[in-house]
Amino acid sequence: MGMHVRSEPVPVLLGRQRERQALDSLMEDLRSGRGWALVVRGEAGVGKSALLEYGAGAAPDMRVVRAAGVESEMELAFAGLHQLCAPLLDRLERLPAPQRDALGIAFGLRGGGAPDRFLVGLAVLTLLSEAAEGERPLLCLVDDAQWLDRVSAQVLAFVARRLLADPVGLIFAVRDPGRELGGLPDLEVRGLPDEEARTLLRSVVGVRLDERVRDRIVAETQGNPLALLELPRGLSPAQLAGGFGLTGAQAVPGRIEESFRSRLEALPAGTRLLLLVAAAEPVGDAVLVRAAAGRLGIAASAAAAAEADGLVEIGTRVRFRHPLVRSAVYRSASSAERHALHAALAEATDPQIDPDRRAWHRAQAAAGPDEEVAGELERSAARAEARNRVRGERRSWATLSKASRIPRISR
Repeated sequence: MGMHVRSEPVPVLLGRQRERQALDSLMEDLRSGRGWALVVRGEAGVGKSALLEYGAGAAPDMRVVRAAGVESEMELAFAGLHQLCAPLLDRLERLPAPQRDALGIAFGLRGGGAPDRFLVGLAVLTLLSEAAEGERPLLCLVDDAQWLDRVSAQVLAFVARRLLADPVGLIFAVRDPGRELGGLPDLEVRGLPDEEARTLLRSVVGVRLDERVRDRIVAETQGNPLALLELPRGLSPAQLAGGFGLTGAQAVPGRIEESFRSRLEALPAGTRLLLLVAAAEPVGDAVLVRAAAGRLGIAASAAAAAEADGLVEIGTRVRFRHPLVRSAVYRSASSAERHALHAALAEATDPQIDPDRRAWHRAQAAAGPDEEVAGELERSAARAEARNRVRGERRSWATLSKASRIPRISR
């Protein structure tokens, strides 16, 4: 028998006074017209995404745009940058011609030779400044920056170092800043202090814990909030009383994923399949996810159970509760299921509007050598060569196309 979990809501952000004060101070700088950038760094599940949400909530008078690194898109140059800039492209024509052309080519909006990286960086800086000028400050949130494609990370770091007199804020949440984001102002996020960790644990555990067991759980998770919320799920009172199933801090991300997989298995079949479709679609396009789900015969009502369980929100975009939810869902699928998911997503993707992503889904759907898919990827690579090669760098769809006759299955 699984343990009882309390039904009242758990605080989204417990404690974190130091981090909140830092963000509040930066928001005041934005309101005063001073731009800045911040790297929020820490391990998986430590609360970086929650701090981004706090930042968004602390900026009701600002425009907020978002992007999130997606592991499967790391080979696609400019993919992360496009996510962030897409809501602002109605201002593209206001940019100086060289910048406008460079960014338009990078995003596949117009033809031309390979764009200069410096011009792309200037174009993004000008675009963000234009979006903030004369209206309200602009807050840019980039989650899972460790999974940004390299060119996007370099361009955004270039922009971050030049935010001075414009009311533009840029926050990266990342596990490890790496070379691209190194040197930017940062805020390290660690596990909760013991007392706050105990409070969070009590908020989800419906049985009285022996103090020694409670302290062991807090110590082994090192106060990692997501671990404290997820690891006790599925344990019986007897198991919890003995502290069973908690194997040490080094295993925290894997243990959290295992907890999410257990919750996934308890959902109705249609709901689980819908979550698999959503996990296989990298950018959270809700229209595309619903279209692919319809092709697989999934009822529109299937989303209710997933949303009720707190795993995902499906509105204009699909947002998983945490990146580890998405990875846990995708890892739970069999090879045959992944082929079917990507095939449905490929069929639902308009070949005129997004031929490259359609080619990628077709490659993921192929169970073996497929000359038609290989040809489609080669054509995609040719398009990418024109817009993604930056000072000799040629990685993107071309990398995938070389292996297209034996399509790679993610993870």
